[in-house]
Amino acid sequence: MTSTPGPVPASDLDPAVAARIKRGPDGLFPAIAQQYDTGEVLMLGWMDDEALHRTLTTGRCTYWSRSRREYWVKGDTSGHIQQVRSVALDCDADTVLVKVDQTGAACHTGDRTCFDQDVLPLTAPR
Repeated sequence: MTSTPGPVPASDLDPAVAARIKRGPDGLFPAIAQQYDTGEVLMLGWMDDEALHRTLTTGRCTYWSRSRREYWVKGDTSGHIQQVRSVALDCDADTVLVKVDQTGAACHTGDRTCFDQDVLPLTAPR
C-alpha cells in the first residue's frame, strides 16, 4: 500500500497510550467509526497520535486526511458530527474503534454509512 507521508509526529497523546499503538510507515493507523447504540459500522478514517489525542480530549472525531494532508474534525463543515462515546484499541493495537453518536450522514457522499452502496455478492457456500 502506498500513501503520502503522514502528519508531523509530535503530539500530546499520553505516552503510555502512544507506546502501545502500532502504526504504518506513514505514522497512521485505521480508525473505525461505529454507531454506539446500534453497532452500525459508519466509516473508516485514518488517525495519527495527534488526531487520537484530539479525539480523546475534545469528544469529537478528528482524522488525518491523506489526500488533503491535514487534520479534519468530522462535521465541522457538513454538520454531520460524530460525538465520541468510547475509544478502544483492537487486540493487535493497530486499529482503533471509535463508538460515536452520529448526527446525519457519516459518508462524504451523503449516505448514513460508507458501507451500504457496493455490497459484493457472496459465492461461497453458506
